[in-house]
Amino acid sequence: MTQRTAVYPGSFDPITNGHLDIIQRGLNAFDTIIVAVAKNSSKKGLFSIEERVEMIRSVVGDNPRIQVDVIEGLLIDYVMGKGARVILRGLRAVSDFEYEFQLAQMNHTVQKEVETMFMMTSVRYGYLSSSIVKEMASLNGPISEFVPEIVQKRLADKFSGEKNA
Repeated sequence: MTQRTAVYPGSFDPITNGHLDIIQRGLNAFDTIIVAVAKNSSKKGLFSIEERVEMIRSVVGDNPRIQVDVIEGLLIDYVMGKGARVILRGLRAVSDFEYEFQLAQMNHTVQKEVETMFMMTSVRYGYLSSSIVKEMASLNGPISEFVPEIVQKRLADKFSGEKNA
């Protein structure tokens, strides 16, 4: 039996309960999920890549079926280098689909053996994004339903540090 590995890429700035939902549900379809933290040049991150990786590792614990890594370079090259053949992407709404569809087509054109699988987020997380969480946290709003406790603490530390600077 072959190992079924999927790469779940994203900026995860920070990881949310919606991301964790995709990871946990993805384990129903794949033996291993590699959570691949990407540096998005079009976004200025609140957390460094190292901080994001650390938070994700803290949240997923020592589950041997979940790996956390950093993407350097093209996603499609990373996927092939890991021996995976599936990119796992979460979709919240139809508005996400067009952009994700374009990326999936581009990746498939470059590497025919790599497929992108889309998973709809659970209804309770359909509106949730890292950007919304960061905005809510920056205004000292309640975020306990949206992110794990460790992420809540890191957001509070980050924003209290900005206010004191």
